[in-house]
Formats: sequence, C-alpha cells, structure tokens
Amino acid sequence: MPSSSICYLNGDYLPLDQAKVSVLDRGFIFGDGIYEVIPAYGGHLFRLQQHLQRLDNSLKAIKLTNPLSHTQWQDILQILVEKTQDHDNADQSVYLQITRGAAPRDHAFPENTPATIFAMSHPLPATDMEKIQAGVTAITLDDIRWRYCHIKTIALLPNILLKRQAVERHASEAILVRKGQVTEGAVSNLFIVRDGMIKTPAKSEQLLPGITRDLIVELAHKNGLPCEETAISETELFSADEIWLSSSTKEILPVTCLDEKTIGAGTAGPLWHKMIKIYQAYKQALRAGAETGAA
Repeated sequence: MPSSSICYLNGDYLPLDQAKVSVLDRGFIFGDGIYEVIPAYGGHLFRLQQHLQRLDNSLKAIKLTNPLSHTQWQDILQILVEKTQDHDNADQSVYLQITRGAAPRDHAFPENTPATIFAMSHPLPATDMEKIQAGVTAITLDDIRWRYCHIKTIALLPNILLKRQAVERHASEAILVRKGQVTEGAVSNLFIVRDGMIKTPAKSEQLLPGITRDLIVELAHKNGLPCEETAISETELFSADEIWLSSSTKEILPVTCLDEKTIGAGTAGPLWHKMIKIYQAYKQALRAGAETGAA
C-alpha cells in the first residue's frame, strides 16, 4: 500500500481503504458535520491557524464542540503530511472532517456521542502558469443555497447541483447571484477588477469566508494594490475588466469568458499578473519554512 493512501481516523493512522465508519454516522445520515481543506507546500501547512479558527467558527455555528485543541490538530495534520509526503511532488491538499458521530437516527442531537474525526491528504498538482493565465469559462446562476453559507458544512448538495450545471454548459465554475448581488462561486470565492480597483464581496452569511480570499486581500493591501470588500452587483460583474476565482486549491484563477461574453481582452489581466506573482512568492516563502503570517 503506497504511503499516500494513509489517513487519520479517530486516533489512528491507517490505510485509506481500511478506514471505516458506521452507517449510522450522522455525517452519512444527515450531512451533520464540518470540513476544511488545507494545502501544504513543501510539508508546511498553509495558514493553519486561520483554517483552524474557521473550523472552530463552523463547529460553534452547528453547536458541536471541537474534540481537539489547535495544538492537537497541528500535530495530527503535520504527521499526516509527513506520512503521505511524495518527494516528487512536495505539495499536498489535506482534507479534514468532523461529524457529530454515530447514533440512532433522530433529528435531535444525541447525548454523549463521540465525534467522528477524519483526515486524509493527497498530492496537489503543480501550478501550470501557462494554462492558468489562459483563463477559464464561467456562467452565472441563481444562488439556490441555504441562508448560512458562511458555515463550511459537508452538506454540499446545492453546490454540487450548481457545479453540475456549469459542467453541462462546458464551464469551469458557476458564479452565484442572489437578489441582484454576486455572492461567490459554487466552489470558490470571487474577485473583480474595475477601473484599477480589486473588489470582493464583503463577508456575510451569504458566502464562505475563504482563507485564500482573505490572504489575497491582505497581500493586496501590503503591496499597495487598491482593494476593497464591498457589495458587487450583477451589472458590475459583467462590466468588470477582470474576474478572478479563488480557493485553497484553485489559488487565483482568471475568468476570461462569462455567459459567453469575453471578459477584458480574453486573457488574464494586468492586475491578476501582479497578484499571482505576489501570491506565488508567498507560497515559495512558505515552502522554504519562512514565517508568512498575516500582513
């Protein structure tokens, strides 16, 4: 069994194909759980404390106590990264999930039921800058999701259905609109550039507070690039000079076609080129083990 197939489950590191949970687990029955995705560059976890704080926030929102301290999480995830390290590709994507555990099926919370704790890691493909800067196609769709999109819940069926509509229309992502205002992508956060200003929707219950999104905002301010967190209308979206998608695995991806309309010159724009250089430098510093805390 290759080392890349090792996972963590309820206190044990074991081969992924041997990991088992109860069919009565509330994550399986109800989607009653929370998850995080954390890149690791050169063995170094990307903004771990920010990810763990968001984990805490999501758990608090669903009234589930974090079964582990931040120090315990750091130890577990660092060991997992080391156990699954592929030295031909040192970058990884770590997935962790906590559910309310296994109990008889009942909508009411069970009493004294241990949470199910799971984590796994797999190689993160190297960034292909030539492919990325060519950009991707996106479509706009009505945001059909529930009210509390700031909670990183494993109950992702609405996102899956929205993403499927994008795939069926040969697009990479669906950009979501609620009451005339842009929220985010089905699986990403959103930025636009208009008249030299980088904009991203302000945090609210209607969108996930992305860790990569926050870093882009911090890096823009630190490097003197105009950036604001503000409401973005659907009209502004279509008149944008540049559109970007961001996530821990997408990093910063330019959108060059939206609903069959060319965005900008049809290639990655000038502010994207500036930001991606800054972002890649941040990643390289992390790989080298440098302290890259918040700006």
